[in-house]
Amino acid sequence: MSKTQKAGILLTTLLVPALLYIFLRFGTENHYVLPRYLPRIDSSRGEPLMGTITLPDGRQITDTLYNYIPPFRLIDQDGDTVNQSLVKGKIYVASFFFTRCGTVCPKISSQLTRVQDIFRKQPDILFLSHSVDPEHDRPKELKTYAKKYEAIPGRWYFLTGSKAEIYDLALHGYYLPVVDEGVKEGKPDETFIHSEKLVLVDKEGIVRGFYDGTDREDVDRLILEIRVLLDGYSKE
Repeated sequence: MSKTQKAGILLTTLLVPALLYIFLRFGTENHYVLPRYLPRIDSSRGEPLMGTITLPDGRQITDTLYNYIPPFRLIDQDGDTVNQSLVKGKIYVASFFFTRCGTVCPKISSQLTRVQDIFRKQPDILFLSHSVDPEHDRPKELKTYAKKYEAIPGRWYFLTGSKAEIYDLALHGYYLPVVDEGVKEGKPDETFIHSEKLVLVDKEGIVRGFYDGTDREDVDRLILEIRVLLDGYSKE
C-alpha cells in the first residue's frame, strides 16, 4: 500500500467522525415531546374520541381529544377567591395535601419548594396545592403553611373551599384518588387519603405528566419536563 493510500485512509478515518458530529450537531434537531394524558373516551365504543384540532399556525388536523381541567372557584391563603382564570396561559403543577398531615405532605411540600426555587424567574410557572381538609384548612392555616414552605406570593397558591368541589376536582379533573374516612381522634394522618402525585398541566389545561411528589428523582423528571414545555412554547 502506497504512502498516498495510507494518508487517504488516515484522513478519511479522522474526517468521517468529525463530519458526522457536525451533521448531528448542527444539521438535525432532536425533539423530546411530552405526551398528553386523559383522552376523552367514547363510552359506546370504549375508544378515545377524535376531533378537529386547530394548530397554532392555523392548520387543522384530526387528532385525539383530551380532557381539560374543569373550571373551579376556590379560596387562597390570602382569603381571595380565585378561579380558572388564575392559570389561563400558564403552566402549573397541581397537588393535594392538608396542613395537619405529618407524613407524605411535608415531603411533597419540600419538593415543591425546590421546584419553585428552580423556576423562581419564570412567571409562567404556577403551583396549586389543594387542601383535602378544607373544613380545617381555612386561609389562616394555609397562610401559616405557605410561610413554612417559603411559598412565593402570586406563584404558589394554597387552596380551600367547598369539600365537594375540591374532591370532585381531584377525582374528575385530575383523576386522582381522595377519600375522607371521617375524623379519627388524635390521628389526622389516617383521616384523609389522597394521592402523593404532582400533576403537570400545560397552558391549554391538558395534563402532561404525573410524578411522585415524595421521590426526588421523579421530581427531577418533573423539572426536566417543565423545561421541555417551556422550550416548546418558546418556539411557537
